[in-house]
Amino acid sequence: MSPCMLSTLLFALSALALCESSKHHPSPGHHETHPATPSAHLSNGTYLGVHSEEYDQDYFLGIPYAQPPIGSLRFAPPQALKDSFDEPRSATEYGLMCIGYGSDTSNLGNPISEDCLTLNVVRPAGVKAGDNLPVGVWVHGGSYVMGGSRDPRYNLSYIVEQSVSENKPIVAVSINYRLSYWGFLFGKEMNQAGAGNIAFKDQRMALQWIQDNIAEFGGSPDKVTAWGESAGARSLGMQLVAYDGNHGNLFQSAILESGSPVAKFGDADVWQPYFDALVQKTGCDTASDRLECLRGLPWQTLNDVFNKTTPLNVTSPTLTAVVDGEFITAQGSQLLKEGKFAHVPLLLGNNFDEGTAYAKQGINTTSQFEAWLATFGLNEDQISKLTELYPDDPSLGIPASLLERPTDAFGSQWKRVAAFAGDYQQHSGRRLLAESYASANLPVYSYMWNVYVNGLGAVYGATHFQEVAFVFNNIYGRGYATNPFENKPITYIQLADLMSKMWVSFMHDNDPNLGKNHRHKGVTWPKYTPNQPDNLVFDTNVLGLRYTAKDDYRETAISYLLEHVF
Repeated sequence: MSPCMLSTLLFALSALALCESSKHHPSPGHHETHPATPSAHLSNGTYLGVHSEEYDQDYFLGIPYAQPPIGSLRFAPPQALKDSFDEPRSATEYGLMCIGYGSDTSNLGNPISEDCLTLNVVRPAGVKAGDNLPVGVWVHGGSYVMGGSRDPRYNLSYIVEQSVSENKPIVAVSINYRLSYWGFLFGKEMNQAGAGNIAFKDQRMALQWIQDNIAEFGGSPDKVTAWGESAGARSLGMQLVAYDGNHGNLFQSAILESGSPVAKFGDADVWQPYFDALVQKTGCDTASDRLECLRGLPWQTLNDVFNKTTPLNVTSPTLTAVVDGEFITAQGSQLLKEGKFAHVPLLLGNNFDEGTAYAKQGINTTSQFEAWLATFGLNEDQISKLTELYPDDPSLGIPASLLERPTDAFGSQWKRVAAFAGDYQQHSGRRLLAESYASANLPVYSYMWNVYVNGLGAVYGATHFQEVAFVFNNIYGRGYATNPFENKPITYIQLADLMSKMWVSFMHDNDPNLGKNHRHKGVTWPKYTPNQPDNLVFDTNVLGLRYTAKDDYRETAISYLLEHVF
């Protein structure tokens, strides 16, 4: 499935079109003035932020962390800032979003630009330079094709507020990075120019900026937790294995919600037909330097191609990391198995029914199921084995609580399709990542999430993305067309309180456990070890809101995927 098709499915099914701000919970950017203007004195100049009376926090918004990736820097690795300035600059409004395609961009009014490499800092009021608070860095998802840090669903104020209430205050940062082909285009010319994986290099540059500057905002460069979901978590998976695991101490721990570095990476040869078609369509095929020609085009010309207004007659490779021999040297699964990953504490997990966000609808027969498997580039032997491992048995498929076969457009084999899709896209990668880190004797905390939110039918189950509102403690559903908590029992609010505090605890202490005297008493979140590979399961329907379970679901099928497919 292409990223664009996936992005449309993920957010159409979730009814997650963005809405206007909640007057009770304004976002950064909607604020009251305060006589004491917060400031941060960096090496290249001073930024003036704004104080929020609502949350008693300071916001620094839309700060550039790299040179604008325009002109000669389009389709090039990000470049560090060079210019200094004498007059203080305002940092009171979000920067523009990177050019993207999908609801996460369009529903925010399409405030896009190529000049988009900015970040935002939110800190508790009273924090000052040198306070050395832990730092959580949020990397947004959106299938690599859409989204941005100004999305109100990612309002950092709630989790910073939780950190203060727990007496474990943190500084929170959110970043933008290049999307779609603006950040993922590749080919031989780009490989020769060292321009592979440029979206991931954007993230790397943001992390470097944080190392260099966060102390001036009261954060500690030695206590940075990189944190993301979906494509954001996949991105951080790439950061874990980038440069064969040499992470340069840019982060000291990581949180990956529904994402890992396990995917099928392409290379310059895989991308070359698309690159050739692009330069031909845009008139750059006869230029002496075809890459430089692309860099000189009006952005609208490329935008028309990337948004399919001017389609190319060639299949696009999947947007993900590429093996460029520099940033990524091999497949992610291989790097994990060889121990070539950043050795840092890890918190990671999946939702029970991830696969309903990736599954193809309308499959009613085994022949249709096998034809769909072939679209993943699987050979006949693999298709035959996977057809056996994922039988047409609704009692084995997902969501498990959907007791009958769908008889509508979802297709009678929906549960079979969803089980494979979830394992292929999410569960197998999480398991390999957890096992690899545990085998290296690193602290690993793994979770599963089993909650049906408001606004989604039972056919989707506990699907992709839905834990985000809980982790952010966004209990009013700000930014959601349908509030996930509305008309749900109080246990939903309690679970959001628990999860957001556990995330804060991990950022603060590299341990999500809250302590024996905490009001959330009950099951301890155990470390995931080779001898005890346990997940903590979050569930609003059980006493204590969580329980532990051995990580052995669909064990044979997932083992086959990891040994014979990835």
